[in-house]
Amino acid sequence: MFLELAKFASLLVSILLLDAVFHTAFLEPGGHLEEQLLPALRMLLLAAAVSLGSGYIFRSAERRAGAGQGAVRHDGSVAGSLPMMIFWWGSGIMALLFFLAWLVERYHRLWR
Repeated sequence: MFLELAKFASLLVSILLLDAVFHTAFLEPGGHLEEQLLPALRMLLLAAAVSLGSGYIFRSAERRAGAGQGAVRHDGSVAGSLPMMIFWWGSGIMALLFFLAWLVERYHRLWR
């Protein structure tokens, strides 16, 4: 029961931190994207650490569930767990959006 609660809480915190990365990268008022890059990278590093910890919790829950059935699974990796997959997809999409926003801002200044 405690492990299920820990899975829920860690997944929730990792999703909220990805939301904070998005907010830091795109929704901060004022400033250019170059000024928002460093705070967004710091927040992304924090989200990666929390997602990695959450992935360990998910992997230990899978191993514990597999051990109860008699077969020990060794193929479950932390990088393939649900929190890490959400982190990979979320950070990849945000990096692409950040690059596209930077291009639009850069070329918009050139055409003025």
